[in-house]
Amino acid sequence: MASLTDFLRRLRAGPKTTFGTIERIAAVYSPQLDNERDLLISLPSRYGAWETRYPVIYMHDGQNLFDPAMSFSGSWNVDIAMAEVSLGGLEAIVVGIPNMGHQRLSEYSPFDHAEFGAGRGDLYLEFLIKTVKPLIDKRYMTLTDRAHTGIVGSSMGGLISLYAFFRHPDVFGFAGVLSPSLWLTEDATFDFIERAPFFPGRLYLDVGTREGERHVLSAQRMRDLLEAKGYRQGHDLLWVEDEIGHHHEAAWARRFQMALPFLVPPAEPARSDRIARLIARTARAVNVIESPEQQALRFQRWRSKGE
Repeated sequence: MASLTDFLRRLRAGPKTTFGTIERIAAVYSPQLDNERDLLISLPSRYGAWETRYPVIYMHDGQNLFDPAMSFSGSWNVDIAMAEVSLGGLEAIVVGIPNMGHQRLSEYSPFDHAEFGAGRGDLYLEFLIKTVKPLIDKRYMTLTDRAHTGIVGSSMGGLISLYAFFRHPDVFGFAGVLSPSLWLTEDATFDFIERAPFFPGRLYLDVGTREGERHVLSAQRMRDLLEAKGYRQGHDLLWVEDEIGHHHEAAWARRFQMALPFLVPPAEPARSDRIARLIARTARAVNVIESPEQQALRFQRWRSKGE
């Protein structure tokens, strides 16, 4: 018997929309961190129908991405978001990497902290780059170059995503940095970004104004630093200040879908015009965040046009 959650997800998507497939790779061992976790892989609905290779988005806190029943604080409904943007020609493989509970803070911390202990962010990224990515590239039809490889997360996941873009520019060509926890090791983080060279790519950075003054000011300061390094708003940097945004999965889910057309390059060059239109629509929406009801209506209209 279908659950209420499944029914509502189908109702929201509409009869002609499919979510694609979510696969699980169980018990992936990390020699870098000496632990293991399952991986969750969201495949486009057309995956396997043609010999098409796809961009890959690596996302943290995998428990919160797809299934509300798995989430510890709400789901991003990433599979639904990917299905909706696919109507505009944007498709990608999403790899959800679950956090390890009490180890989450240390694994997502690039630097040591006097109170919270050693940061294991570099080891976590080595796990992602040397263990997870080769596994995904071997099993799935991926575009393996940096331009088509991105990393996305929120809060501590946003912090490690920003760090990864500058720490491993040979691997990651785009990063989604949602409500980053810049406060944790603020001095070390800003010093690292300031010293890092400019790397071409795309950076999405946001914050919700209801997250508190410290979060907002730190994110604005990072925006200013990135602009000073040469990243240009609407070109290779997209900054969003969500006027109704809290530090919560529901807000990140809304903004993630808006960030996708800006961040992810098309799998097929022939679709670049449609992606460009999506990006233009996103750029017009910066700092004008819709309510969930307004967003639902807009995507219904978009879906109707796509059909």
